[in-house]
Amino acid sequence: MPAPSSSAPIATHCDLLVIGSGAGGLSAAVTAAHLGLKVLVVEKEAQYGGTTAWSGGWMWIPRNPLAVAAGIVEDPSAPLAYLRRELGAHFDEARAQAFLENGPRMVEFFQANTALRFIDGNGIPDFHGRTPDAGLGGRSVCAAPFDGHRLGDKIHALKPPLYETTLWGMGIASGAELRHFLNAMRKPASFWHVTKLVLRHWRDLLLHRRGMRLVNGNALAAALAASAFEAGVEIHVNSPARRLLMSQGRAVGAVVGSAGGDVGIQARCGVVLACGGFPFDAARAKALLPHAPTGTEHWSAASRGNTGDGLRLGEAAGGAVARDLKEAAALAPVSLVPRKDGSVAHFPHLIERAKPGLIAVTPAGQRFVNEADSYYDFMHGLLEATPAGQPVQAWLVCDHAFIRHYGLGAVKPAPMPMGAMLRNGYLRRGDTLAALAENCGIDAAGLQATVARYNTMAREGRDADFAKGETPYNRIQGDAAAGWPNACMAPLEKGPFYAVRVVPGSLGTFAGLKTDANARVLDAQGQPIAGLYAGGNDLNSVMGGNYPAGGITLGPAMTFGFIAAHHAAFGTPPGCALRVAPTPLQGATPVAWQSQFHGVPGEDKVA
Repeated sequence: MPAPSSSAPIATHCDLLVIGSGAGGLSAAVTAAHLGLKVLVVEKEAQYGGTTAWSGGWMWIPRNPLAVAAGIVEDPSAPLAYLRRELGAHFDEARAQAFLENGPRMVEFFQANTALRFIDGNGIPDFHGRTPDAGLGGRSVCAAPFDGHRLGDKIHALKPPLYETTLWGMGIASGAELRHFLNAMRKPASFWHVTKLVLRHWRDLLLHRRGMRLVNGNALAAALAASAFEAGVEIHVNSPARRLLMSQGRAVGAVVGSAGGDVGIQARCGVVLACGGFPFDAARAKALLPHAPTGTEHWSAASRGNTGDGLRLGEAAGGAVARDLKEAAALAPVSLVPRKDGSVAHFPHLIERAKPGLIAVTPAGQRFVNEADSYYDFMHGLLEATPAGQPVQAWLVCDHAFIRHYGLGAVKPAPMPMGAMLRNGYLRRGDTLAALAENCGIDAAGLQATVARYNTMAREGRDADFAKGETPYNRIQGDAAAGWPNACMAPLEKGPFYAVRVVPGSLGTFAGLKTDANARVLDAQGQPIAGLYAGGNDLNSVMGGNYPAGGITLGPAMTFGFIAAHHAAFGTPPGCALRVAPTPLQGATPVAWQSQFHGVPGEDKVA
């Protein structure tokens, strides 16, 4: 193969170069290393983990081994039929089949060969329970809690969870653990459970400057990184990819930035682009998000480093970014949390909207959606309810009993104080609904009429306007233990009342590089570009911009990373007859990174 043309010196050679360190990239890296490839991961930010490290860590993997072990065995046609109905014109048979066939294999591989362990989501239903073949459970897995000590000193290069979603920096796992925290002031067993976790966390802060019991997406990122290190993979941070190296139409490496200047990396088997999509690329947002006409009216909860680098690299190599999805982003309501340093956090509202005693209203004081539906469906309702030319915004409204029990956005439940959030304007309060409306700029008469109607329906247990609480997903997100007829509804009765403003945001983006069933990037004629793969949110969503279930970002990210690694190693998808891994590039001898090319401590040299 002719040497690629580059003005940057070749710093080293590898088999597979992965650009980006979220689940999509690390899944490919770990799998490829276990298949015998020499793998390098470069990450432009100062910490690895990407948006995965901030996520809930859930993956939609129908027919996964944990479900089968629990006796939940469904025909392969059921999840495929659900996707076919949910995705409609955006259904891609080949990619959907590849995802559903290889997802269980991916879970089995990581369980057997790596540090990653899973917990089941066997009781978690799909989002749209009225769609035929929607699952009532058994289609989800999550990363199990992970002991950060296994990473050693490299723990400090892992991106911590988004602080506003934690308690003093301590992640809280969904499910039983979250219920303990919500009941800590009501049930002695929950109080003791929470106390032990908090004391352990404070000890970790004292000894290690961060929590070491990792949960949710932080556990997923940590377990993948530990697996990568243990398999001989290097992860280099502060290393942005500048451009791809191409030779005769094939991706053979990249030029990567370093403290001492740009250096070249030659990759014999190819390059995986997994840079996290474009949530903070204003130009791309302007082009693909109708609610962001200037590109700045979108407040994503994804990592700030996700600025569309992978998409630009792929386009420069001849790839194309999809423009025909139902939605170009994984829409979610976000509130803007002022920080002491003057920055603003983007808090995703994923949990409290379904709990009994909360409503969402427009500035006119009107409900517009089933608040217990998915974050994606919530945003669809808000976009449809917003008059043309008006800012897209809504208010989540509750009473005092609700906010002290469940919290509201970044405001934690009792006994945590909320004075700071009132003073900085994030949380609005009024002794009466009229006073709250004035403080928020909501139409007072509209709000009072809406609450009166809602309270009547809540006491009866039926939402005649939006059918809140009538699907399995609604009910599992609600709180049946609250004792109301509807697990998702309770009247807003006693002041003071509270509200938080939400604006359009996302958990990441869907529109990515067009790929085939092997995660290979396609050119304008639909032909694969040799040696070039896309992963994570750089890979065009297999869901076509739809959101049929929780975990449809990380599930495909992990699975297509697994698929890409097999294809890069053997030229075939997983499960096919495998040949011996290719021999190293003739005449290419791995050399040490240049000394100025800084990476994760202790990982600065090529093995």
